Amino acid sequence: MEPHVQAGSSPPSVRPSRPPRILIVDDELPIRDLVRGYLEREGYDTQSAEDGATALGLARDGDFDVIVLDVMLPGVDGIEVCRQIRTFSDAYVLMLTARSEEIDKLVGLAVGADDYLTKPFSPRELVARIKALLRRPRAGTLATGLSASPGAPPHGFNADLVVDPARRRVTLDGADVELTRTEFDLLAVLGRDPGVVVQRVELLESVWGPDYDDDHLIDVHIANLRRKLGDQADAPRFIETVRGVGYRMVGS
Repeated sequence: MEPHVQAGSSPPSVRPSRPPRILIVDDELPIRDLVRGYLEREGYDTQSAEDGATALGLARDGDFDVIVLDVMLPGVDGIEVCRQIRTFSDAYVLMLTARSEEIDKLVGLAVGADDYLTKPFSPRELVARIKALLRRPRAGTLATGLSASPGAPPHGFNADLVVDPARRRVTLDGADVELTRTEFDLLAVLGRDPGVVVQRVELLESVWGPDYDDDHLIDVHIANLRRKLGDQADAPRFIETVRGVGYRMVGS
């Protein structure tokens, strides 16, 4: 779940107590039926769609907690579905992609997906990933429980980049930078102590929670952050890689 960060946006409403609702989007009926069976045995309420247009209609009308979304869909593909979902929903999005299609993982996370699995996948692993997503906070609070106080001051970096934790707003050279929720949370964690290295395990626990051990998620989101900030890994203005350890913010 990571809608684009907007200045002054209000927090999402509290959802009623009910079984988590999962939307399964895949054009292969056997996969939809298999996933539905596993999820319903866990007590989840499920719906399914076989194409992107149907998925978007259901996502707009339904109050889903997680959307399991295949990349390869007829008509509107999964990448575009995810991009559109991020304009109106804070549901977590877990993308399914072919093992050889690394670019799909990168693009999917760039448009707001929260996690991904490669096909073929274990249904038990899918259930475990969904459980881990549902344990994450929905918005505005990091997975470790850290959150910005209403009066938290903005932080400036190299006189160009300003991160405002209270408003969840980022500006570069005075212009707003559109970040997904996960990208903002990563930047906020790195920016708490400029110049101090934040270990990869701490980034995972702070942003995704203790149930994640996939370093690739960090690398992809850091790459997306650098792209949006006009930063370069080999000549960092803002985010420096400390090989074998983690990352740190440069300049304050």
